[in-house]
Amino acid sequence: MSPPFETPQAAEDAFYDALEARNVNLMSQVWDDSPDVACMLPMQPIVHGVEVRSMMRELLRSNVPLDLRVTHIRWVELDDIAIHYVEEHNNAAGIPKGAPGIYATNIYRRRGEAGWTLILHQNSPPPPDGPPPRP
Repeated sequence: MSPPFETPQAAEDAFYDALEARNVNLMSQVWDDSPDVACMLPMQPIVHGVEVRSMMRELLRSNVPLDLRVTHIRWVELDDIAIHYVEEHNNAAGIPKGAPGIYATNIYRRRGEAGWTLILHQNSPPPPDGPPPRP
């Protein structure tokens, strides 16, 4: 049994640490075991349950350069659910300087003594430059 993450922030730190270190074991500790977990990445199909762990393993094995800086936009905590809205900036070599960040939503659930686990990670591209389009 993995050690529990005592706060949603501890689970989030472990998630981003696992990404940067390409640490499959740590990543598997962060995600909840529920079949209801989900991950939605831009231009990718939504994945649920065990498919999330498989997709994360493939991402961690890939050559995608990762050097992430995460900026918190807002946190919401409601009893045993925590929602973190963040902006992710990839500062890895080969990524253009000044590239816009990607918005992400991370939702965590407290599982009693098991601590906090990730149940949803969703990325969204930033809005295009300029004013929003008119309806």
